[in-house]
Amino acid sequence: MQFNAKCWTRPRAVLAVAMIFLTGCEGGSFDTAPSACPPVVEYTPAEQARVAAELAVLPEGAVIPEWLSDYAVLRKQAQACR
Repeated sequence: MQFNAKCWTRPRAVLAVAMIFLTGCEGGSFDTAPSACPPVVEYTPAEQARVAAELAVLPEGAVIPEWLSDYAVLRKQAQACR
């Protein structure tokens, strides 16, 4: 049995279409330089007071305060990165 090599290669048009779709996914602009520092969300005093009130009513041993502590460390690191 003899195989035809042409049957085993993908047509160039398929590769071209694939490249068009893959490059079309990028929606950003290349005009600005990327930043290695993540943005830090600013919270209003009212939002901070609400979070403090909600934390105060959590049951003993809740995991959320520990997670918020980790989040605070990440925020400080992101602010120092600027």
